[in-house]
Amino acid sequence: MSAGGVDSARSFRSRRSAAVAVGAMEDLQLGEGRAYVVGGKQIAVFRMTDGTLHATDAVCPHRGGPLADGQFDLGAVVCPLHQYAFSFGDGSCRNGDVGAVGVYRAEDRDGQILVWV
Repeated sequence: MSAGGVDSARSFRSRRSAAVAVGAMEDLQLGEGRAYVVGGKQIAVFRMTDGTLHATDAVCPHRGGPLADGQFDLGAVVCPLHQYAFSFGDGSCRNGDVGAVGVYRAEDRDGQILVWV
């Protein structure tokens, strides 16, 4: 992990699309979120209690809150600063007009967390 609590990632290319390996699944516990640098952007990756992954921009568009530190469920992440909730489906804010966050494909491949940016 680099300074500031953000992990760096390494890129690779598959036959069909580009992806970035950000870390090992074993390093992201069930029910945990973590920020990574992916393609020069801060991306928050969330591991649901069922093991599935979601990824969004790591910074809340309202006041820059750290989304990786927010509470989340299968449908959304809640910013820890002002409780704005952002959908994992489309990034829209469910309870305010503060803008949306980017959402990204994330998956476990052979024990590695991959994020498409």
